[in-house]
Amino acid sequence: MGGVLCVGIVAYYGAEYPAAAILSIALLSHTLMRNPGGLPPSDPDNGGITLPGGFEAVVVTDSIGPARHLAVNDNGDIYVKLRFSAKGGNVAMRDTDNDGKADIIQHFGSYKDVGSLANGMRIHKGYLYYSSSLAIYRSKLTPGKLIPESEMETVLTDDHGHGAHWHITKPVSFDDKGFMYVPFGTPSNNCMDMANTPGGKPGQPGIMPCPELEQHAGIWRFDASKTGLTQKDGTLFATGLRSIVAMDWNKADKSLYVVQHGRDNLHRLFPDLYTAWQSAVLPSEEFLKIKEGDDAGWPYYYYDQMQKKKLMTPEYGGDGKKEGKGKELAQPLIGFPGHWAPNDLYFYQGNQFPARYKNGAFIAFHGSTNRAPYPQSGYFVAFVPFKNGAPTGDWEVFADGFAGVDPIVNVKDAIYRPMGIAMGPDGSLYISETEKGKIWRVMYKGDKKNFGTAQLAEMEKHKLLSHIRTPDEVKDNLEKGKIPENAKLYNTYCAACHQNDGKGDGNRFPPLGGTDWVTGDKTKLLNTLLMGLNGEIVVNDKPYNGLMPAHNFLKDEEVANILTYIRQNFGNNASAVSVEEVKAYRNSQKK
Repeated sequence: MGGVLCVGIVAYYGAEYPAAAILSIALLSHTLMRNPGGLPPSDPDNGGITLPGGFEAVVVTDSIGPARHLAVNDNGDIYVKLRFSAKGGNVAMRDTDNDGKADIIQHFGSYKDVGSLANGMRIHKGYLYYSSSLAIYRSKLTPGKLIPESEMETVLTDDHGHGAHWHITKPVSFDDKGFMYVPFGTPSNNCMDMANTPGGKPGQPGIMPCPELEQHAGIWRFDASKTGLTQKDGTLFATGLRSIVAMDWNKADKSLYVVQHGRDNLHRLFPDLYTAWQSAVLPSEEFLKIKEGDDAGWPYYYYDQMQKKKLMTPEYGGDGKKEGKGKELAQPLIGFPGHWAPNDLYFYQGNQFPARYKNGAFIAFHGSTNRAPYPQSGYFVAFVPFKNGAPTGDWEVFADGFAGVDPIVNVKDAIYRPMGIAMGPDGSLYISETEKGKIWRVMYKGDKKNFGTAQLAEMEKHKLLSHIRTPDEVKDNLEKGKIPENAKLYNTYCAACHQNDGKGDGNRFPPLGGTDWVTGDKTKLLNTLLMGLNGEIVVNDKPYNGLMPAHNFLKDEEVANILTYIRQNFGNNASAVSVEEVKAYRNSQKK
């Protein structure tokens, strides 16, 4: 057997890597003897993550940069989508000696990543598909070659001319009938007047009917054989979906599934209707089976996983109790707690894992940024068992420990944040993370026949950790009796994005420390807070392209307190902002 495989390696790698091919003959024979079944050795600590009994992990690479989605080719080559890389938007990796570690790592793909959430990466019919926020590209893979040699083609361009780039990432899925599915997320929180009050102000109603539904908040279906597409070349497949990053075609029941990001800021925008605790845990991140013509309800409805109902949103007359026509909308299979940020979904088709995982759904939760004053939550990979197109049980913790701290007070406290999921040709599961660019290969090396209750019960304990359970409204409030009034104002209006420690999330929201945006010209800072920002800025040499809500609804005293607080905290030591300066700035804008 070893001789046959060695000949295969020479044939496969020889043309491109002759030295590697010769070396691999000796290494492979040694690997086969020490790795029965062909699986490489695991890392002693599984690369720092916790898995059910019998599962082990090896770190493929640990520092390729901000990794997003990934895909694995039939020969085991790994392709990873990056965010903001000067070396190229993608990374290709190859393990030539079957030790589980990538020994060839190459960057490729030059294209503009507009925005901060460029995610998509798929292999379909010999093509590698990858996305920026506003476009989908593809390159033809050449057998035996790690880097695509063909010219990059533009499959689809989002030609809406967006200013802010919230929720418009372009993941992609393919069915078995020649169609491609692409979500077009909405650039607002809940269809408020973006032009005049970006991000919304307290009590502001939503626009009725919501014009964003015409070109956003839905999934469009396209002919997968074509390139040079724009949205008008597709058809609206489903609507009422605010933001989709996690999406997969389930081959077992031939259906499209998504886990959507719910809306934000219930307490900040409607403090008389929602407490800070309700805003931290609501609304649900909905796991949905999508059928053509479905309406999931955004912006008029959201799902409350505790009441197990779709309720009217406060922008459209809701109060946290009114159901309206919520029962008529597409209902989730599971309602996960709010703000966990579901960023990838994969239905497992392999045979390496125990039988209960076959056709089940793995979901990567990137973790919350806006659960203050409660601990941030998520930061793990869940599993949902499936049969005949429906869950056969509740969600389970599959892989945990990415954050490395507990509780997570600020999102930057998390060492790793899981992002992408893909399966290798042998049934191994690959998981990417965004903070440093670490990739894990998860393998099963236990006894399949004896896998079950004991292993699952052990993992069930992880639901009790404070960073993934529903927080106690009183005991888990991190601010209770601990912070001064000006810090409370900051935490109410700013910390959801910039975090309690002012460091931002390292992704969409910039840090407040050590930047002249904060410590420089007061007029610039006042303009930013009161008028908002819409579009790309550079903070501490890193680009950010998002939406800064206008906070012109705040009183002069509140504005002065917040700006003084950020100018004198987070490592800053700048002068205070007075109430008189706030009044003078506001008066100047009236002229």
